[in-house]
Amino acid sequence: MDLSSAKTLNNGVAMPYVGLGVWQATDDETVQSVKWALEAGYRHIDTAKIYGNEAAVGRGVKESGLPREKIFITTKLWNEDMRTGRQMEAFEESLKALGTEYVDLYLLHWAVEGAYIPSWKVLEQIYKEGRAKAIGVCNFQPHHLETLMASATVKPAINQFECHPFLTQEPLIAFCEKEGIACEAWGPLGGKGTPLVSNDELDAIGKKYGKSAAQVMLRWNIQRGVIVLPKSVHKERIIANSQLFDFTLNEADMRAVSAMNRNKRLNMSLDPDNVTW
Repeated sequence: MDLSSAKTLNNGVAMPYVGLGVWQATDDETVQSVKWALEAGYRHIDTAKIYGNEAAVGRGVKESGLPREKIFITTKLWNEDMRTGRQMEAFEESLKALGTEYVDLYLLHWAVEGAYIPSWKVLEQIYKEGRAKAIGVCNFQPHHLETLMASATVKPAINQFECHPFLTQEPLIAFCEKEGIACEAWGPLGGKGTPLVSNDELDAIGKKYGKSAAQVMLRWNIQRGVIVLPKSVHKERIIANSQLFDFTLNEADMRAVSAMNRNKRLNMSLDPDNVTW
C-alpha cells in the first residue's frame, strides 16, 4: 500500500486513504500546501465552502501540473446555504471557485435540523447529473443517517467526522460499516494545540516502528479502514503525514491506541446533535 492506496466506496468510486485537509489555512498557505502534497504523492484534497479557500485549492491543483482526473477533490455544502435553500447555487459557486466541472465528493457539512433532508435531495440531483462522482455527509450521528436513508434514493458514500485516539468513534464506525458507508476522519491528529501529537504513550509506540506519534495515529485509523485527512501547512509534516504504508501496527498496539478513548471532542467541542452555527 502507498499514497495511491484507495478505499472503494459503495458506488464503486475509489477514494485515496490519505488526503490533505486545508481548514484554517490562508490562501497562500493552501496553494503551497496543495502543491507540496501533490508533489509528495497525495492525490486527495479536502476543502469546504466555509473554509474560504476553494479557489486557492483550485490554484494549487492547476499549478501542480497534474491532470484534474488524477486528483480526488472534496468540498462541502455549508449550513446557511442549506437553511436558505441555496444548495444548487452554493454548489455552482464551489465549482467556479475550484475551477472544475465536477467534484469527486460533495458533502453535507452538518446535520442541520429541518434542512438536511431537502439538501440531500439536491445532492442526489447533482450526483445523478454526474457533477459529483460521490455524495456523502459530515458529522452525522447514526440517528441522522437513519432518518436520511429512510427517504434517500442514493445512500451516502461517506460519513466524515472527528476521529482520533481520544474520540475513537467505535459505535459510529460500526454503524457505518454495517450500512456500507465509508468513514473518514477529520482532525485525526487532534487539531492544533491539542496534546495528542506529544502524547508519551503514542510516542513510545512510534519509537518501536521508527515513527512519530502523528504517524501512529494516522496508521491506526487506516488499519481500522478509516480514511484520514491530516492538515498541515509545513512541507516536512505534509511529507511525514504521508509516510504511513511502510509499517503495520501490531494488534497489541492497535488495542493500546484504542484504549486511549475518552469520548472527548478536541475541536471546539462541536456537538453534532445541536447544530446552531
